[in-house]
Amino acid sequence: MKLQNTLTFIFTSLIINNVYAMNADISKCNEAVDKRDAPAALTYANNALKANKNDKDALICKGRALSVSGDVNGAVAALKTAADLSVEPIDKMVAAILTGNVYKKAKQYDLAINSYNQAASLANSQKNKNYERISINLTGDSYFEAQKYVEALVAYTAASKLTANDNERGESYENIAITHHKLNQNDLALEYQIKAYFAHQNVGTLDQYAHSSAELGRYYTIGKNYIAAENTLNKIIKLAKEQGSAYYEAQGYYLLAKVKVATGDKASAVVLIEKANKIAEDTKDLALAQEIREETAGMI
Repeated sequence: MKLQNTLTFIFTSLIINNVYAMNADISKCNEAVDKRDAPAALTYANNALKANKNDKDALICKGRALSVSGDVNGAVAALKTAADLSVEPIDKMVAAILTGNVYKKAKQYDLAINSYNQAASLANSQKNKNYERISINLTGDSYFEAQKYVEALVAYTAASKLTANDNERGESYENIAITHHKLNQNDLALEYQIKAYFAHQNVGTLDQYAHSSAELGRYYTIGKNYIAAENTLNKIIKLAKEQGSAYYEAQGYYLLAKVKVATGDKASAVVLIEKANKIAEDTKDLALAQEIREETAGMI
């Protein structure tokens, strides 16, 4: 779910930076939240609230900062006050979505889903398909994290019907593909991952294209289409090397190792896993090292 987390972060940053015309303290508060510096963020938010206790933008940033610090109740209270002070529907949508994010981060999935549903309902009433799609996708993410994959698939499929461009379609296809995979419906996972691959090939960022390629290689391997898997993974390894993307180069190596094991070439698999581990070591990426261990456990 690495890419999903990234997309959630990007969405939060976009709505914070684009929806509101903020004073300097609030801008600095949001920058501090993005850096996970809760104490600094709270200082800036409280400075803004001293000047105007009803500043909804300051309350929203305070809620985000309190969430980073682990204060769920405080975060929700600040965001509720911001919502109550909001007049414009879009402000209420943002407050509901961010409240959902607080609950989701705390793994309180039922409450998160309730908040996202509120946002989706309001967005629907305002004919705001973008916010409705985002809210429904976040509902799907909550179900997915709660391992309720049938419900997640329903949400992701509904969100896919609100997409407006290839970038959004690629995101939706990825969500649907991985959920089918979790449901052991790997033919459908492959079908949707191919759609995601072509969508991201057209308009996606390097991360989106690399991720979709790696997952496509994974699903080809599961489907025992080893030639297609190897071609896809070698292509993304080459691109990752050219673009200096260490993470996706390493991911390509350990996924390609799975192909080699499946085709009886364990010696090559060992070399590929060693290459992946060397990248994790050189980049001091502990999360990548853990990912490699989990993905290759018992493989050799």
